[in-house]
Amino acid sequence: MSDAQIIDGKAFAAGLRAKIAQAVPAFELAAGRKPGLAVVLVGDDPASRVYVANKAKQTVEVGMASFEHRLPADTPQDELVALVQRLNADDAVDGILVQLPLPKHLDEMAVVSAIDPDKDVDGLHVVSAGRLASGLPGLVSCTPLGCMMLIRDVLGDDLSGKNAVVIGRSILVGKPVAQLLLAANCTVTIAHSRTQDLADVVRRADIVVAAVGRPKMVKAEWIKPGACVIDVGINRVPSSVEGKTRLVGDVDYANVSGIAGSITPVPGGVGPMTIACLLHNTLLAANRRAGLPETKGF
Repeated sequence: MSDAQIIDGKAFAAGLRAKIAQAVPAFELAAGRKPGLAVVLVGDDPASRVYVANKAKQTVEVGMASFEHRLPADTPQDELVALVQRLNADDAVDGILVQLPLPKHLDEMAVVSAIDPDKDVDGLHVVSAGRLASGLPGLVSCTPLGCMMLIRDVLGDDLSGKNAVVIGRSILVGKPVAQLLLAANCTVTIAHSRTQDLADVVRRADIVVAAVGRPKMVKAEWIKPGACVIDVGINRVPSSVEGKTRLVGDVDYANVSGIAGSITPVPGGVGPMTIACLLHNTLLAANRRAGLPETKGF
């Protein structure tokens, strides 16, 4: 039996979407239009196709305008960049997301760099990263933002002085979530594959964010009793049913949940937060672009 509080990301995300839906009419009344999110899908990757469809569905459900652009897999680089530039200039579009990964012939960094940073609702532009590191207003990558929302929901808004360890240093999760924790006055350590005595480093943490992509890497003996554990990992491993797989995180959930104070499950923890935070960022970008006050309360 788990002793830890289970952090229900699915329920939190549903609540966040409800708050966004309540805030959208006020923007529409003031701006004379709906907040708009444009999603670009190149090719026909099955997982990306499902994800884009879910984004569009949830965008409409909260009352926003959804603009989908589906391009063939052989779309040239210049055509994709030209589309991004048209979306940059479109006043009906507040957020632009180009679904990754792109086909191999396309330069992902160049495409992301073409997005107006004020419409970069995925938070992947180098300007967005620079604003985050500098403490300037910007748009924060959705998964790290979701992690912070869940941490604050459990531990409260004041995280000052807490020791936080982030396992993983990717530009998608590790580095931005470390910056967010630092901005919240935590003492932050970024650990990775070259970290010496990793278990001992993690054992000192009040907050652990695991984003390394290795199934069940973080063990119970690594965890400080009562720590808040956020598992970003999504790993497919063989299941007990022959030929089937199941999802597990980077944390040994069954054993860690007996030590931690709170923990996210996989699935159902951080994952559901991603699209909800994308909608949050779209509303935030819309308010900023329209010169309206940023929505408070979430």
